[in-house]
Amino acid sequence: MINQLRHGVFLAMLAATTGVSAQQAMPTAADTRDANLRAYVELLRSDVRAQKVAFITELMEFSEADDKAFWPIYREYETELAKINDDRIKNIKEYADNVDKVTDELADRLIRAALSLEDRRNALQLDVYNKLKTALSAKTAARFIQVENQILLLLDLQIASSLPIVE
Repeated sequence: MINQLRHGVFLAMLAATTGVSAQQAMPTAADTRDANLRAYVELLRSDVRAQKVAFITELMEFSEADDKAFWPIYREYETELAKINDDRIKNIKEYADNVDKVTDELADRLIRAALSLEDRRNALQLDVYNKLKTALSAKTAARFIQVENQILLLLDLQIASSLPIVE
């Protein structure tokens, strides 16, 4: 119960620090393109990682042996996730640079790239789940994936809510 409360508090704090708000107005592409791109990069590469590490440390409550098994797997996961995020930033940048002149071909390519990136992220999560399940337990691995998914969804919401809709 205490962990659930901590978890809720962390997610609320993360949402506040990333600026997630259901009441945000849709920004115009011309006025916010550069600012949004900088914000996306910051969200994907920022101190959210440090917040994640602190939160995971507290929530997972690892024994010393579990701690030693978890963190190398997690660091490898984060390295691979950063590569996916770099590709995601490139895709977002291409969209931002062309938002006023999106053709059917460009829209198709960008959406296929975005969906491919989601597939890569899901495959990476399955890989880390399998590694954690082997090194620790299925229950511990599942708990990590649940926490990670909640954090990623908050970040995804922030990014998606700031992108202008294709016209």
